[in-house]
Amino acid sequence: MTSNERVVVIGSGLAGVRLARRLGELGTPVTLIGEEEHRPYNRVLLAEVLAGRYSPEVIALPAPAELTRARVTGIDRAARTVGCADGSVIAYDRLVLATGSNPVLPPLRGLFTEDHELPEGVHAFRTLDDCLGLAEAVRPGVRAVVIGGGLLGVSAARALAVRGAQVVLAQQSERLMERQLDPAASKLVRRHLTDLGVEVHTECRVRDVRCVGGAVRSVEMADGYALDADLVVLACGVHPRVGLAQAAGLDVAKGVVVDDELRTSDPYIHAIGDCVQHAGTVYGLATPALEQADALAALLAGDTGSRYTGTRSLTRLTLTGPDSPFDLAAFGETEALPGDDVVQLTDATRGTYRKVVVREDRLVGGVLVGELGTVGALARAWEGAEPLPSAGGPLLHLLTNDGGS
Repeated sequence: MTSNERVVVIGSGLAGVRLARRLGELGTPVTLIGEEEHRPYNRVLLAEVLAGRYSPEVIALPAPAELTRARVTGIDRAARTVGCADGSVIAYDRLVLATGSNPVLPPLRGLFTEDHELPEGVHAFRTLDDCLGLAEAVRPGVRAVVIGGGLLGVSAARALAVRGAQVVLAQQSERLMERQLDPAASKLVRRHLTDLGVEVHTECRVRDVRCVGGAVRSVEMADGYALDADLVVLACGVHPRVGLAQAAGLDVAKGVVVDDELRTSDPYIHAIGDCVQHAGTVYGLATPALEQADALAALLAGDTGSRYTGTRSLTRLTLTGPDSPFDLAAFGETEALPGDDVVQLTDATRGTYRKVVVREDRLVGGVLVGELGTVGALARAWEGAEPLPSAGGPLLHLLTNDGGS
């Protein structure tokens, strides 16, 4: 692209703000469009706002000067313009979709009112408004049911418990955070939540939300058991926000399909972040979004060799409690296949657990709970995908030596 081309970015989350900032640093003017009324913020830290650890100002992102608050309603690819709900039209030479993701709302009876709104007391947990609404509603002793035991559900349950709520966490699968953790690490997460007073139910499907006068009063399980509830938090995952791309006729599968130049099926439109599907993968995580933003910024600023070839991302979570924080990290394949070597260290007294999986002398994954000093060295060995010097000794050294995090 040329230096005087107009770059317009739709979406002011982590990916959009990072791209706008990088382009600004590289001397390329950009217009960032965000529809939320708040300053751009770090969505990863919403649970800390809910827990009362941070104020909304602390998680604000340094927004570029050229920030337009508007809701984009359509893309005219022929005219190369985007239309907004307020009637304004913004022209572009290069358009970037950083539209993020929407919360998954499970198909529960009674979940929506006649006006297709969530009943009073039922909250998604995706935006700062969701978070502030929950924070206003929570108080000591309030009965809260969190539906979903993944990363978001665990974070929400912990935050509500820290605020004094009576929390029940309902997870449909057999263990917490099953996508990231092996059974042993998941068991430690469950124990931590239980120590905070959270009642955890796994292999438990919610089928019904019961309301009285438009406000939630209980949730009913598939086996007929009912839980009283003043608050219900929906933490059932997210799906890419692809409506604009679909309406514009772009290639969409699970997410907006992009190539290694983060280019959609229209050569003048790129996409980054949670809305993207690259090489068959939808990441939905912060690290890939930031790496995509950096790669695209370099490309749009004139580095024709810049490419995005995928991210090997590490999941890290810190759960703060009344006594001490509970840290965990997981990367790659945490479950061994036949023929893999596994090195595992457990210290019940200190509450630490470390496990790595080695396949053909290469580190393919690991999970660590507590005292994460070794996570930096292990992650570097995994990301490099280089053969380990020899089995046993060096790997054990990686697991036990503080390699820096």
